[in-house]
Amino acid sequence: MDNREIETILQKIGERVPAGSTLTLVGGSALALLGNLRSTIDIDFVGDDIRPSELHQSILKMAEELGIYADPVPLERFIPLPDGSNERRIHIGQFGNLEIYVADPYSIALSKIDRGADTDYDDLLFLIKNGYVELGELESILQAALPRAREFDFEPDILEHWQEIQNRLR
Repeated sequence: MDNREIETILQKIGERVPAGSTLTLVGGSALALLGNLRSTIDIDFVGDDIRPSELHQSILKMAEELGIYADPVPLERFIPLPDGSNERRIHIGQFGNLEIYVADPYSIALSKIDRGADTDYDDLLFLIKNGYVELGELESILQAALPRAREFDFEPDILEHWQEIQNRLR
């Protein structure tokens, strides 16, 4: 899916959810709405994957009806959310009754450093090169998160992933 397809899907969902509904996106769909040209196969949003809210349950059902993948992502269980993460969400717009945000770019970046797949590196480079994430601030956030690595089951190679990003920026 590209940006236009994601917006169309969000509009269809927004027509069927209660007024005042809000959804915060993460992953490829979030980055597509910020202008990343890499396509994505799903719409990931911040939410509880074990006990989704009533709104999230209805969104998952609608996504299935539309033939798309959608997944709630409990971001706060994967990474220690950086201070100010809620304030750094990026407002995308209103799609029917659904107000869309992109999660804090630094939170997204930290989760992508942790995972360290090639597509994650591409996404990180997009965030940095387009000014959504400043490298020094991201390094500070990473260093602040490291003491909690075991609590969040960070990849043992997370510092190697960080080094790879720095190498790719050279």
